Amino acid sequence: MRTARLYVRLLGAQLRAAAQYKADFLVMIFAAVLSQGVGLIFLAALFARVPHLDGWSFWLVALMYAMVTVAEGIGSLLFEGTWRLAAMVNSGELDYLLVRPYPVALQLMSSAVGFNGLGNLVLGTAMIVVALCYAPLQWSPLQGLILVLLAGSAVVVKLAMNLATNAASFWLQGRNPVVAYAMHQVGELARYPLGIYPVGLRVVLTTVVPFAFTSYYPVSYLADGVDATIGLLTPAVAVACVFIAIWVFRRGLRRYESAGS
Repeated sequence: MRTARLYVRLLGAQLRAAAQYKADFLVMIFAAVLSQGVGLIFLAALFARVPHLDGWSFWLVALMYAMVTVAEGIGSLLFEGTWRLAAMVNSGELDYLLVRPYPVALQLMSSAVGFNGLGNLVLGTAMIVVALCYAPLQWSPLQGLILVLLAGSAVVVKLAMNLATNAASFWLQGRNPVVAYAMHQVGELARYPLGIYPVGLRVVLTTVVPFAFTSYYPVSYLADGVDATIGLLTPAVAVACVFIAIWVFRRGLRRYESAGS
């Protein structure tokens, strides 16, 4: 509980600092909404030409799209500092985090706030609500609880992947998190049904970089799709991703050598 309270206080300090620049705040939110809105318009234009995408209806694909958007929104708003790791390793600024009596990873994640995440979060949540109203799903109280569990696990998978791929900066030591940027682009593939990709890419998105568990597999379970059973593994995959991310981060932290003289 103490660790959680400290995290909230650190994040609150970053929020207050960033909120001083009101124009930046509004521009970043607008840019996020515009960016995701363009993607949604593309999706609508696509389904105006084809009735289904690999057997999936518009509203089910929109639900996948929205789940990725919400995960990115939460990551940017509450864990944006993860993306600062490469620059901190390169400059030696990580030294300040090492001498404080608080977990380094949590200090890092709370060291920045991305207000664009608020736009993603609001728009993504609205998309989920609308998609759930129109998607052909069978509802019950149990299904509602499972939806919350799968959606939360999907967000955890995304956040763990962000931490693990940014931790590659301990080995590359450049100012930009090139591995994390590349994996972020790969994660964009999870906005669409897995069946439209080649078999090799499906295997990669399921096992090596399990972004398919951020959207496709949870939605497949809710829609009783082909991979419905695999969707129930999302919480287990989330736990595994967290342990792997922590292990990679700690291994990288042990080889950190500061910036030198």
